[in-house]
Amino acid sequence: MDQFKVQTIDLQKAQNQTRHKTDGLSSSTLVLRRGQAFTVTINYDGRPFDPLKEKMIFQIVLGPLSVEVPVSRFGQPSLTQWSAFLERRVPNPTGPRALSVSLTSPASASIGVYTLQLRVEARLSVKTHSLGQITLLCNPWCQTDSVFLQAEDLRNEYVRSDIGLLFKGSPRNVVSRPWSFDQFEKGILDICMKLLQLSPQYQADMRTDLKNRSDPVYIGRVISAIVNSNDDKGVLMGNWSGDYSGGINPSQWSGSADILRKWSETQFRPVKYGQCWVFAAVMCTVMRALGIPTRVITNFNSAHDTDGNMVIEEYYNEMGKKLSMSSDSIWNFHVWVESWMKRPDLGQGYDGWQVLDATPQERSAGIFRCGPAAVKAIYEQKVDAQYDVPFVYAAVNADVRTIIIKDRKILSTSTDTKRVGALISTKRPGSMLMQDVTSEYKSEKGKRKSEREKLLVVSYKNLFILSHLDESTVRALSTDVRRGEGATGRVASKGIAVSLQLLKAPVVGENISFNVIITNNAAAPKLLKKHVNAQNKEYNRNPTGTFWEAHDDVKIGPNETLTIKHEISFKDYMLKEVEEDSLVNLAVVIEDVKSQERVLATEEFNIRSPALTVQIQNEYVVINTQQVATVTFTNPFSTAVSGELTVACSGLLEQKVQTRITIQPRETMRMPISFTPRMAGSKMLYASLVLTNPPTVLHGFKSIDVQAA
Repeated sequence: MDQFKVQTIDLQKAQNQTRHKTDGLSSSTLVLRRGQAFTVTINYDGRPFDPLKEKMIFQIVLGPLSVEVPVSRFGQPSLTQWSAFLERRVPNPTGPRALSVSLTSPASASIGVYTLQLRVEARLSVKTHSLGQITLLCNPWCQTDSVFLQAEDLRNEYVRSDIGLLFKGSPRNVVSRPWSFDQFEKGILDICMKLLQLSPQYQADMRTDLKNRSDPVYIGRVISAIVNSNDDKGVLMGNWSGDYSGGINPSQWSGSADILRKWSETQFRPVKYGQCWVFAAVMCTVMRALGIPTRVITNFNSAHDTDGNMVIEEYYNEMGKKLSMSSDSIWNFHVWVESWMKRPDLGQGYDGWQVLDATPQERSAGIFRCGPAAVKAIYEQKVDAQYDVPFVYAAVNADVRTIIIKDRKILSTSTDTKRVGALISTKRPGSMLMQDVTSEYKSEKGKRKSEREKLLVVSYKNLFILSHLDESTVRALSTDVRRGEGATGRVASKGIAVSLQLLKAPVVGENISFNVIITNNAAAPKLLKKHVNAQNKEYNRNPTGTFWEAHDDVKIGPNETLTIKHEISFKDYMLKEVEEDSLVNLAVVIEDVKSQERVLATEEFNIRSPALTVQIQNEYVVINTQQVATVTFTNPFSTAVSGELTVACSGLLEQKVQTRITIQPRETMRMPISFTPRMAGSKMLYASLVLTNPPTVLHGFKSIDVQAA
């Protein structure tokens, strides 16, 4: 008797991945997005399939979880469960005998690597056919998916784009740092799925973890924890010591693929080393690969509030030297990510961007991770909302309390309510420019006054504990705050005012020029002492030793303003370790000799490295057509420089171009690089030059729009 016999099954990889917008993602499996139909073609012999004589049942397996999906002749895809229907096709009398089945996963399906089987049950036989594996991702194109994002240009930017800019430096001297997210590079998606499998949550309870993977809130917390290596077999080991022996200086990474591959190839040993922008960039790669819209955020003047009082205490001695006396700190910049998702756990109004931070700073529920904290909850000061809203709220809103001390006594204090979170930025969609998102985190009104005063009283109580200061002085200052006198400190406003003014944006190799501007607000002349102090610092903590200082006596007339110029030479501030941007804490203390009143002005700034220029010969770039780019750099230093030049681009160069170079003083280097684009779309050709003398890292990039043939 003639029977229906399955011969081969085709998962239609190319067609399905194009429809699911997963084309370009490299995996050994078929890559799909949940909540969307995909087609499987079944080639058969014998008579056509007859639902009255046999059943076709797909078995879909994720670890210990499995579901059976019978193939129906008619019907509509379900929103809540897997479904399978025969597609209507016009038979081809001369072609192979085939039928097509449309399978649809629910928009709430768990993401992961599934195994597919097809079982054909007839009256006298049961035959099972293996179809292989599919990788199922979140679907921001599907309206019922909890990561649905309305605008196509934003979906392309925050899921499909593999190029980015990370912003570093200081609010007045922002540095654009190119980064290649590399989610389309060979094997990267498979490594991202392996990362989920190695999480402590999966290892402890596989079934529960796989069920929870339907929720991007859960996924975000898992990824936030495992991008750092503090509690698990995570990807990156943090290092802020300045000694990067045994690993790679964080400033030298330029893309995520090298890091993720190194982690995978070394049997999941932590990659050395990362700092905040590296943690954030790698997390952005993983989240985009998983289908969750994600962008990298930089918060300039980011508070790390260790005691939870919303106040950062900073201490200076009477000579203007900043002291390391508090466990709190202000990072010149801190980088995290935002991911787009619904937040049904928070009630109405908190869907949208959520802060996730993979940099290991504080534990959240016992693990080094942070978020997702709803940006709307941060804006609304809803500090009881999970997860970690108070920590992020402090990072962008804490007050800064500056204290000058001498012999354990407080000489003066002042409060700055605007310094923290001075600029919050991300890359603008569709361009290589910065987008200011500060207003999404902070309202114009800011914190309520009573809230701030209450916190300042707590802060003063902490002063005695933190620094063993004179207790009667602390008590008096606490009383000042209750009276509303704490906002201006104890320096009389009718006395002396002082400010610092950088004359131009500092660049490595050049002198730092700045003015100290002193104003006498009194109607009598004054004799002053001026103390200027400059300290090198890391971006994430207080400075250490002084590298330059100046101390002078100054006479100033009644109601007079004096401008005093200073210069710090390159040899004074040059670092020993390779850094992208040198950071300086500059402070001036003006002392009124007669009244012994003191006023302080500070400025923390970065010294930019010179830039590399990247140009292409022909602006019209076509896929599979050879092009030439030129990397140019003119040595501005008075001595010869040497280092390693690296040029890379996912989709343009098969592998990195690396070469050792030496450039004489004032000489211009021109390095031609040939490349053949293999993918259409927006790409970024990226160059870095790591110099050993002076120790600095130079960057340059060129965005290229590759046209289809």
